[in-house]
Amino acid sequence: MDLHLYGIASCDRCRRARRWLADAGLEHRYTDLRRDGIAAATIAGWTRSVGRDRLLNRRSSTWRGLDAAEREIGNDAAAVALMAAQPTLIKRPVLVIDGEVTVGFGPEVRARLGDAP
Repeated sequence: MDLHLYGIASCDRCRRARRWLADAGLEHRYTDLRRDGIAAATIAGWTRSVGRDRLLNRRSSTWRGLDAAEREIGNDAAAVALMAAQPTLIKRPVLVIDGEVTVGFGPEVRARLGDAP
């Protein structure tokens, strides 16, 4: 199984997901969105896969810090550009399992990966 977790080191949900994967003995790659950045093409693929409303974090402090004009997102390309410029606007963690994109690390994702450690 090919696992790649995208998150932010200071994010509690991301830390819990990384710990769960380690405890389950599941090897995975990790990319810190803030430190390592993320290509706009990757975000565009995620957007096509899960939709921009699922991927764009409108509850984040980064979102609340944007002015009204920046919050006006008319299409996927604008959303991708905004998330590429400010990766903390991406809901997390993003887990790519054998090429399939999931957002969040809820019970359904954990069940897909196997029993809880």
